[in-house]
Amino acid sequence: MATRFDVCNGDADGLCAAVQWRLHRPGAVRLVTGLKRDIALLQGVPAGTGDEVNVFDISMLRNRAGLLRLLDEGAHVRYFDHHAAGEVPQHPHLEAHIDEASAVCTSLLVDRHLGGAFRAWALVGIHGDNMAAVADRLALGGGFEPGDCAGLRRLGMLINYNAYGEHEQDVCIAPRLLYALMVRYRDPRDMLAHESIVDEIDALRHADLRQAVGTAPIWQGAGGSVRVLPDAPWSRRVQGCLANELASSEPELAHAVLAARGEDYVVSVRAPQARPDGAHALCSRFGGAGRARAAGIDRLPRDELQRFVEAFAATAWGSRIATP
Repeated sequence: MATRFDVCNGDADGLCAAVQWRLHRPGAVRLVTGLKRDIALLQGVPAGTGDEVNVFDISMLRNRAGLLRLLDEGAHVRYFDHHAAGEVPQHPHLEAHIDEASAVCTSLLVDRHLGGAFRAWALVGIHGDNMAAVADRLALGGGFEPGDCAGLRRLGMLINYNAYGEHEQDVCIAPRLLYALMVRYRDPRDMLAHESIVDEIDALRHADLRQAVGTAPIWQGAGGSVRVLPDAPWSRRVQGCLANELASSEPELAHAVLAARGEDYVVSVRAPQARPDGAHALCSRFGGAGRARAAGIDRLPRDELQRFVEAFAATAWGSRIATP
């Protein structure tokens, strides 16, 4: 009997994309997910002939070997993503929905494919990906009230914050367990009303942000800033959240937030929201990946810090802006 696998990033965009698809196609499914930086997820999927693999919000470029293996073994793969993909394989068992535009995320791609069937969950994912302007336009067209939009934005931010950590013990709830709560609700507004985990995540986020906001930049210029957080569980959790907060509060500026990990740094980069292009190009020079608007580096050696700061300071942030 054929098995269905849903494979997704554990952040808001990945989980909300997968939830939309699960609500669209109910039934038994094996979920494969992880924390924010658990990207190479396809390599461990044991799918074969006739099995169905749905992939959401993980880079095809980083998962190319796993994807080709699944296709060679006879699996049918449906792939939704907005990260740099490289060359998309041409295969009769691959259905690829790839869009790397800066104003696109995976939840939006699934929403388009499903004709807005689960628009509220799409809005949660879009807000979690720090794309408020895109979410606002989509909500306006869908007739959502301002109060509803505020709640969906809050939930998206919290789900996204919860994905950051080095180990499951770092986060408030493992993404796989959070998904199990999310998929109970056809409408995320009901989750906000009934699940106490939302307030628990929110309390931890606020506590982490209080520690993070006092961190002074190690570099600041006309184009943006670079901050370094200490090696601690709270910094692992709050790194992406702080980067998004800075990007939203100063949309004309770029921001990099680094968190120490032993002898290395983990890096989150946000291009200026007013000119959302350049983050992937910068991070790829240091072995990182991502997309034009937001990208990261999993391992930046400490002796590369100065070179990274210089490259960040010299980046000519682009002006490519797409519409949903």
